[in-house]
Amino acid sequence: MDLMKQMIFPAGFLWGASTSAFQVEGGYNEGGKGPATTDRGAGRPGIADNKVAADHYHHWKEDVDLMAELGLKVYRMGFSWSRIMPDASGNPNPEGLAFYDHLIDYLLEKGIEPLVTLYHFECPQALVDAFGGWLDRQMIDAYLRYAEICFTHFKGRVKRWVTVNEQLIATAAGIMNGNHEKDPQKNLQNIYQMSYHVSLAEHKAMALLRQIDPEAQIGPVCAIQVVYPHSSRAEDVLAAENAEELMEFYLLDLSVRGEYPPYVASYLKAHGLYPETQPEDAAVLKSSTPDFIGINYYFSICVKAKEGPVNYNQPPFWVSDAFDICDNPYLKTTEWMDKGIDPVGLRIGMRKVYNRCRLPMIVTENGMAYSETLGPDGCIHDPYRIEYLKEHIEQIGIMIAEGLPVFGYCPWSFVDVVSSHQGFAKRYGLVYVDRTETDPKQCARVKKDSFYWYQKVIAQNGLPE
Repeated sequence: MDLMKQMIFPAGFLWGASTSAFQVEGGYNEGGKGPATTDRGAGRPGIADNKVAADHYHHWKEDVDLMAELGLKVYRMGFSWSRIMPDASGNPNPEGLAFYDHLIDYLLEKGIEPLVTLYHFECPQALVDAFGGWLDRQMIDAYLRYAEICFTHFKGRVKRWVTVNEQLIATAAGIMNGNHEKDPQKNLQNIYQMSYHVSLAEHKAMALLRQIDPEAQIGPVCAIQVVYPHSSRAEDVLAAENAEELMEFYLLDLSVRGEYPPYVASYLKAHGLYPETQPEDAAVLKSSTPDFIGINYYFSICVKAKEGPVNYNQPPFWVSDAFDICDNPYLKTTEWMDKGIDPVGLRIGMRKVYNRCRLPMIVTENGMAYSETLGPDGCIHDPYRIEYLKEHIEQIGIMIAEGLPVFGYCPWSFVDVVSSHQGFAKRYGLVYVDRTETDPKQCARVKKDSFYWYQKVIAQNGLPE
């Protein structure tokens, strides 16, 4: 499309990039940091864990210099809860706060806005040990105490906060939240109970920020589930609708409206999955609304009407008697993107989110995974990543032209980060981190071709011709 060649974005559009604390920092036992659920990594020999990760803990200044060279307007980053609050006492760790002070002050010095995620998969192990983490309502107060410390300490410096990253994944993955229930039905009950507690904590945090720093903004980050029906058969279309309600909109409706969608409420009750609640919860859930929604998107999925028994041998959020996940024959797949690459799906999904929630949106994660090693010339040539980012940025340009309030784009990830399951075999970064699964070496930074391409995009506030 010729229009794309001239695509210029609105003034002030936030070009950024993303990481998360446990996937990038390392320094897992330095600076007074307490243990986290994620410190065990994938738990498989020969797979890198997060003890060193990309060693951002020791490379943070170099990394911010690279961000400035790239031209970033915003850095979507995360705080490690267990670095700021290492035990169950509720007392902050001065060394942890000092680390983030240095990082945020240097970002601001370089003209880069920090967009800070409070909770990105990493759960303090001390709280899991003390009372079971998110399974217990005590976690709500612990999270609120953590949020209060962060909101107060960084008031005026952090203008945008994320409550929780990808609650769908955060509550489903036992290696991240500490829930290791073996019985599949009880595991699902636990997931919905944890999710309910997360939503209560999220709303209390949003209300708290309005008291502490009314100028700041706050919102959730949702892993949007863009679901296509396998065919135009009514049963397949309904299965796709059901899947989106169960995997995406139950979370967004709780975040935005403070209530379950009717279908989800009836489904949970019918399946013995409705969480335990207390009478005062309704007022809490209705007490606040987000200022924006962060959108994480990598690929779409395809479903058909349910056939046969429930398959528990898949991610918990795909376990249902309301749909079956199936392949989409119209999409190109790769080694790590096995559901296919689907740029238009980003526009489909974000349009649905806006029509339902009517809030400004920022893309907080979107990226192309690839297994990469340095070439003979000491470089990484990644035309596949450039193509992926270009095609998705084009869709954002179309959304903006259509009137959707999309105010920023942060590809995943700024540097290569450790995957929670695949270590460093699976790389997303604009900057290569020179290490292997078993040898961290010096974690040297090498700018990929995609770094230089994205630098041009940012400099001209739009796609190159």
